[in-house]
Amino acid sequence: MEVTDIGNKEEGKVWHRKPTPGKGVLVTVVRTAQQAKIVRFLHVTFDTTGDSFLAGDHHGNIYFFDISRNRFRLVQKTGQACTALAFSLRRTTEFLVALADYTIKCFDKDTKQLVSWMRGHEGSVSSISVHSSGRYAISTSSDTAQLWDMDTFERKRKLNIRQSVGIQRVFFLPLSNTILSCFSDDSIFAWESDTLSCKYQLPVPDCGPKVSYKAFAVTRDGKSLAAGGRSNLLHLWCLDSKQLIRVIQMPTQVRTVRQLDFLPDSFDGGASQTLGVLSQDGVMRFINIHTCKLLFHMGSHDDAITTATVSPNGRHVVAIMDNGSINVYSVQSLTQELNKPPPSRVAVVSGGGADQDLSNLKVKVRSEVVQRGRQTQVKILRPPACFTAEEKENELPAGLNKKRLVALLKGFGEYPAKYRMFVWRSLLCLPENHAAYSSLTDKGLHSAYLTLQDKYPIKSHKLQRGLQRALSALAHWAAIFGEVEYLPLVAFPFVKLFQNNPMLCFEVVATVIVNWGQHWFEYFPSPPLNILSMAENVLAHHDKELLQHLVDCGITSQLYVWPLLETLFSEVLTREEWLRLFDNIFSNHPSFLLLACVAYITCCREPLLLCSQKEDFEYFFHHRNNLDLGAMIKEAYRLMGSTPADIHPRTLLSDFTPLTKGQYPVFNHYPEFIVQYQSREREKIRLQEMVYLRERQEVSALHTDCVRRQAEEEAYYAQQELLQNAEEQRRNILAQEEKKLAQQRTKLAAMKRELKVKELQLLDATKRRFLKHQQDLRASQVQRLDQEISTKMDLRERETATAVQDLEVRQMELEVQRKRLEQHLFKEQERVGREVEEEVEMKMRKAEREEENYTELLHHTETNMQALEESLAEACQLGLESDWQRETLAEEERLEDTMRDVAGRKWDEVMNSRAQLQEQPLSSAETDVRRQMRVVSPPHRPIPAPSVSAGPSAAGSDVRPGPAPPLKQAQTNMVCLNSRSPSESTSTVFSLDRGRAQLDSSERNLMKEIRELRQKLAARAREGGSSPS
Repeated sequence: MEVTDIGNKEEGKVWHRKPTPGKGVLVTVVRTAQQAKIVRFLHVTFDTTGDSFLAGDHHGNIYFFDISRNRFRLVQKTGQACTALAFSLRRTTEFLVALADYTIKCFDKDTKQLVSWMRGHEGSVSSISVHSSGRYAISTSSDTAQLWDMDTFERKRKLNIRQSVGIQRVFFLPLSNTILSCFSDDSIFAWESDTLSCKYQLPVPDCGPKVSYKAFAVTRDGKSLAAGGRSNLLHLWCLDSKQLIRVIQMPTQVRTVRQLDFLPDSFDGGASQTLGVLSQDGVMRFINIHTCKLLFHMGSHDDAITTATVSPNGRHVVAIMDNGSINVYSVQSLTQELNKPPPSRVAVVSGGGADQDLSNLKVKVRSEVVQRGRQTQVKILRPPACFTAEEKENELPAGLNKKRLVALLKGFGEYPAKYRMFVWRSLLCLPENHAAYSSLTDKGLHSAYLTLQDKYPIKSHKLQRGLQRALSALAHWAAIFGEVEYLPLVAFPFVKLFQNNPMLCFEVVATVIVNWGQHWFEYFPSPPLNILSMAENVLAHHDKELLQHLVDCGITSQLYVWPLLETLFSEVLTREEWLRLFDNIFSNHPSFLLLACVAYITCCREPLLLCSQKEDFEYFFHHRNNLDLGAMIKEAYRLMGSTPADIHPRTLLSDFTPLTKGQYPVFNHYPEFIVQYQSREREKIRLQEMVYLRERQEVSALHTDCVRRQAEEEAYYAQQELLQNAEEQRRNILAQEEKKLAQQRTKLAAMKRELKVKELQLLDATKRRFLKHQQDLRASQVQRLDQEISTKMDLRERETATAVQDLEVRQMELEVQRKRLEQHLFKEQERVGREVEEEVEMKMRKAEREEENYTELLHHTETNMQALEESLAEACQLGLESDWQRETLAEEERLEDTMRDVAGRKWDEVMNSRAQLQEQPLSSAETDVRRQMRVVSPPHRPIPAPSVSAGPSAAGSDVRPGPAPPLKQAQTNMVCLNSRSPSESTSTVFSLDRGRAQLDSSERNLMKEIRELRQKLAARAREGGSSPS
């Protein structure tokens, strides 16, 4: 047994040395990873051919093994362990793999591409079943089963069940549209795959122990179902009758059935008889479900099997062992012992006395029945006697006896199909000359059969090569077989039967030709007239009416006997009928073949008597007809026994003569001069054909060259003509395009002129609209300015009146405050004392002087304001334009700012005097009074009284008034609009008789000065309001 370690290889050979025939295990495949750790294989599945399979390991690698080509390769790396594998029957290169993440993926083994990814299961997928058409697939987990469309990879249906009942397996039945679902409560339902309607339910057995089904298997014809589980009992169901037909009890070593698989056979028609049963001990036992015999087994307790898969053609079994390796078994080697003939039951007694009673010697043979109740067969063996010459003639190789075989054949009508080839080999006494056959095959293919596939095309290339090889060996053995045209018809049935053993095929055909083809080639190349005459004589003796009808219709034996002989009945009989017929032919004298031809004709006399045309007879003897083969064989035996000796073919044909051992006999029963002449003629014809073919090839080459040159020349001229036509067309097109271009240019120029005119018109209209718009804007701006001037003039008048009123009120408030201050000072003087009283009186006097100055200044301010108002009134009366009004307002503002500036300077002097008084402790009351006076001052700050400052030489309580500002200085800081001083350049006195330009200039200067004065006064007022009280 060879062990192959694939390791990390992606491709290679499965075995490096060809397996020895006869060994059960062809090869053991293991995969070791790093540190010699074995990676376990989990699942395997075969393709439809049965010669290759897929295997998935624990690491998620999928390998493709081709047994016929001795190659393996890595087709996919999924990255996770697989739980089920299946091939897609519609697209042979695609396969399905269920992974540990509960998904199913479809890959292509050639391109290694992911085709589809199917999701939907919530548990591990345990099995995948594909319909025989490849259209649908069913995936099964413990809680659900899902039906998938393999064209679109979409889920069509989902089978949901109760939690208490689990799913064991759901699968398609072969060759039908039925889905079989098996549940954990041993219930089995059949569904229609198209409509998903329930067809039937198999009845659960009431009696007997509960099996608890776990494993299921169906035959290839879909008619039988085997089920097993947690016991050693197997239930065999007939799905046609829906009945349990058999209960098979396995040996006591079997306690649980893990897996069931039927072993297909090539000739069982799909009704498999061998069932493989894998039990808990790791041994897979193969039994016959009809005889219940244990045929063979695989595995052992030391080398246990975990799971196994049988190929569809029944040639191989792939098993995953307990250690994670893969064993590939050859079924032919495992069943080699079964195909051997049964051993001889003749007991040879040795070491006994001569007077021992041999008649009482008994041998008990126990049949290997697995069912309950073992039967014992007892046979009494007769003492051996001396063999006569006839008995010696009936003895065959391998311990068989021809007489007993003939008796068995007459009793059952045919030999057992399992032992038929072995019986034929014994009846024909094949020598199995390997060296002689090799010398024939070493000569290669015969020249007569090099083109055999042209005359006899066969679909199977293997069968075609086998037929060609067998005919070439026959032609090398005897020259005539290279000239016989009907030899392929004779050899083809045997080539089909012995296609796996070409040597036996050659020896069977040679034996048939030597014995059952006696005198066939004496009239070559004509049909064997002597043999046909024998058959015609027998027919004339037994059925003169039929022969006379054939003669009247002009039908000779070459038409009704020779087609049956040259094809050996292969055209008119089915395979099973042909095998039964040749069981009888090989078991009798060579003359039985001629008598079988006559029997076929006599059994078909009724339809033959109805035929009158030659074409009808030709069709009849070259096609199958309704015939009872058993009656025909009986008729052949009757003819063999009742035909007179003078016309019996036995008298003219020799007895059976087997081929000689070591070397094949010389075959020269044919006219050699004709064959040699035909060979010479054929060789001459072959040489002439070679010369003719060579000359024909040369002529063909010359003709081809001439045709090629002619075609090239025609193509050249055609191309030149096409080029000229194309050039002319291009020129015409260019001329037309130029005309069109000129017209388009003319149109474009006209359009440009029109556009230019329109553009000028639009520009003119736009300019007019723009000018009008500008005029409107100017008018609206002038109107808006007029409105703003009038509004501002009204506002200024109201503000002036309000300011005058405020000044009057402030003056009254100052008078009241002064009186209060006098009262307060009087009280303070009384409280402080006489010394302070004098100083307070001095300060009061000073304050009175300052107040007088303030009053005088206020009077001047009022006078100026009145003059300004008069000027504004005169300006309004004169109806000056807006620019002069703005200048007047500016002059007013400048005047107000000047007044505020003067008042501000006076107020600073008062504040300085107040600060000096605050330094003295005795003047705190007066400071409070002045602070109160400042708090209640108006927004436009009034001019305060002159400040009182202490001289530098005064002591702490010595206070003296500061120097008052001269009246002339105060008067210079005042601005009056009606002042006629020649020193002022901005006099407001003007005459209407002056020029317009001088008036406008005076107005602008006056408004500017007023605006500056008002801004200064406002700033001073803001500074006074923001100072702390």
